[in-house]
Amino acid sequence: MTPEKCEGELADIAKKTPMVRFLLEALDKAGCPVNRDFFEVQYCSQPVLGGFRPDQGVVLCHNNLMSRTDMENMLTHELVHAYDHCRNKNMNWLDVKQHACSEVRASNLSGDCHWVNEMFRGYGFTGFQNGHQRCVRRRAELSTAMNPRCASKEEAKEAVDAIFAQCFKDTRPFDDIP
Repeated sequence: MTPEKCEGELADIAKKTPMVRFLLEALDKAGCPVNRDFFEVQYCSQPVLGGFRPDQGVVLCHNNLMSRTDMENMLTHELVHAYDHCRNKNMNWLDVKQHACSEVRASNLSGDCHWVNEMFRGYGFTGFQNGHQRCVRRRAELSTAMNPRCASKEEAKEAVDAIFAQCFKDTRPFDDIP
């Protein structure tokens, strides 16, 4: 996606996509209003769609975003992180367990683990029994493993295992898993 296309989609998504609008409103209610400067469109050398930078905002990697749906899902995921950062004034993103908790919440609440997304990732049908939870665990482990203080994939898995039940149940600001 070109930077210009990404900027245009961002403006439209912020106005029209219910999940993104809901999270922007939740951030405002929590005392962390978001303006346009919170989002930065840039070229990324890593194969990621975007990311959340504490106290700076959300980066959108225009060169890796291929569709509006990718962008909507990524924004929802990163805005869950922003909400966690807002509501936990002592959030330490280098603490592997705190980071893992936010990754579990973001994967659980953003649509990352919708069965259609899993099919496109090549995981096929994961089954109705615990398929969503398995996806949330897998994605949280992958993201947690990227934490500079996380020594290994095993440490990421241990961190996710330690916090999973509690953090999976925490659906704030939603009433339930959307």
